[in-house]
Amino acid sequence: MYLLPHWLAVSCFLLLAHQEALAAPDSSLPRSIPLLRRAPPQRNATEVSAWLKQQKDLLVAKYHGRSGQQKRSNGMNLLTNQGADTSFYGSIAVGTPPVAYNVILDTGSSDLWLAASDGLSSFNDGIAKFDSSASSTFKDLNTPFSITYGSGAARGTLGQDVVRMAGFELNPQIFAVVTQESGVLTAPVSGLMGMGFQTIASSGATPFWEALASNNGTLDQPLMAFQLTRFLDVQSAQELEPGGTFSLGAVNTSLFTGDIDYQDIPDGQEGFWLQELTGLNVNGNSVTLPSGSDSYGAIDTGTTLVSGPEDVVAALYAQIPNSQALTGQNQGFYQYPCATTVNVTMRFGSSTISWPISNADFLVGQGTTPDMCVGAFFSIGQTGGSAPPWIIGDTFLKNVYSVFRAQPPSVGFAQLSETATAMNGVTGPAPSPTIGSVATVEATDGTIGASATDRASTPTSSSSNAAVSRSQVSAWLFWGVVSAGLLL
Repeated sequence: MYLLPHWLAVSCFLLLAHQEALAAPDSSLPRSIPLLRRAPPQRNATEVSAWLKQQKDLLVAKYHGRSGQQKRSNGMNLLTNQGADTSFYGSIAVGTPPVAYNVILDTGSSDLWLAASDGLSSFNDGIAKFDSSASSTFKDLNTPFSITYGSGAARGTLGQDVVRMAGFELNPQIFAVVTQESGVLTAPVSGLMGMGFQTIASSGATPFWEALASNNGTLDQPLMAFQLTRFLDVQSAQELEPGGTFSLGAVNTSLFTGDIDYQDIPDGQEGFWLQELTGLNVNGNSVTLPSGSDSYGAIDTGTTLVSGPEDVVAALYAQIPNSQALTGQNQGFYQYPCATTVNVTMRFGSSTISWPISNADFLVGQGTTPDMCVGAFFSIGQTGGSAPPWIIGDTFLKNVYSVFRAQPPSVGFAQLSETATAMNGVTGPAPSPTIGSVATVEATDGTIGASATDRASTPTSSSSNAAVSRSQVSAWLFWGVVSAGLLL
């Protein structure tokens, strides 16, 4: 098929159409947070093209712009798949009394921030906002905070409060209360939780996961893990769908088979979750890669697609007959005949294992003609900065069980179990917070409306059909190439 039903969802996903709230931290037993996805709205060719450009801009901005603890062994949160694999979010509870908020879980950044209740009108309607005056434990640190985005910026001030997630609690946790933003958030997501290392935190604060991992005895194991679902190719997918599972302090053995193949982060490079890409194969043909830091890649749950060096991406598509480079604002993307099945594998470090990417994940959506489709690998060109050459997002991560380990600093991948893969394409309700009240949202007219979850779960006129048209693909590319880029 030339159209991606889930592509439409992908388009939404790129638009970061955050849907329902994900399961929040539980103070009792470990929990899982289902991931949800939203179907993208219908878009014309111009909008699709714009979406592709925005995705690239977001990635550039993200990578180139730049304690009391409650003891517990391990916990899980169910994730939400938003916008047909565009983004994956979970839920945290903040303040006293605790209030639940949906946040993107992003291993490609390290700051935690929430939209403020006293923010500017640029915040989209339907987004639950943090009201610092409603928490008896909040402390304003009077320190400016700023993050640059591809389409603008987010600014505010740092504060500290009690933060809970997956059954764990940090008191205090430093985070940003954002009062200004441009084009970053989409309901029902209220902010972002960075899960990289403290060394790349704009705020200088220690990330939630790292604070727990560095406190001996808090976690069974100093790691976190993700299993992400696929809805990109599901025509009946809704805006929010079950997104998988996030685990903290232990791996979920029911979600993978065999051993976890760990590869260390290059010495002294703790910041992003870096891996050296040492093998790239397309349809049985090897693509030549440079060695060392020229092939470093950030493993990024907050990014939708896969970005790489211009020459390597061009060499990859050269192995796909009749592929064509897109131009204009979509420069860096490629299209190829939809009838062609593309099998890509990636290998990291000194591993002997090559991990496959499903053709369903490689095919993003319809290209410039009905018989041409856009691929998930793209290039942002020469942008300078300290970003690694590769940004490896959910296009790859949906195909593996991924583990991020603090000691020794490393990333591990394992084969998904039948239990995990059986979740792909199975529609269902979004999870509800398990701790804290669900924040209500204020409508644009100033009245108090439904909860963020209620608003997010209300389907749009096009959410019932995820089939992707050329215009939708273009928009998806613009908005969803790098979900994390949008967030950071």
